Amino acid sequence: MSPGDLSAILLTLKLAGATTVILILIGTPLAWWLAHTRSRLRWIIEPAVALPLVLPPTVLGFYLLILLGPAGAIGSAWVQLTGETLAFSFSGLLIASVIYSLPFAVQPLQTAFQSVGDKHMEAAATLGASPLDAFMTIASPIAIRGYFTAAVLTFAHTVGEFGVVLMVGGNIPGKTRVISIAIFEHVETLSYTEAHRLSIGLLIFSFLVLMAVTILHRRAPVRAG
Repeated sequence: MSPGDLSAILLTLKLAGATTVILILIGTPLAWWLAHTRSRLRWIIEPAVALPLVLPPTVLGFYLLILLGPAGAIGSAWVQLTGETLAFSFSGLLIASVIYSLPFAVQPLQTAFQSVGDKHMEAAATLGASPLDAFMTIASPIAIRGYFTAAVLTFAHTVGEFGVVLMVGGNIPGKTRVISIAIFEHVETLSYTEAHRLSIGLLIFSFLVLMAVTILHRRAPVRAG
């Protein structure tokens, strides 16, 4: 394997790992709110969270590029703050990945939190537990399968993403060149052996991810309140 491909693999793992951690932290309160709120805002926020599932990656990437570019609302503020641009940088790539993988973290967590039910939380409250204590000691352990599914799907989705990372990050070796971009570049240069090597790795990885999630959901029964 060439140093360039090895660098792309390491950068992809770094991006996927960081995206997963951020989305678990962000997705947990958001998924809990969606699972229990009766606010009318839910009918706006829930479709907005799921939007990356149906929106073409190039469309999302295009608008993120505008937003994160030097003239964009976020990009210009970032330039003034750091002197660097978000577009075509790892930081910009991370922001784009977090947005594009958001539903893969939130939806499994939301489903898991809905399965907790109200009885467990009400019982904890009668025993004097605060909402945070009840969440940490009751809801989170019951929803552990949701956390596992969210983490695995988010990581795998980030590893395989192409359209958004190409639009926002481009193809800068050691900085924004991830596995999917490396495969595309190998195909463009007719380096099919290198493209096949990386592609078969992603194929095996994706299969193992789906198999792990399937086995988990078949073996562990859903606990309802």
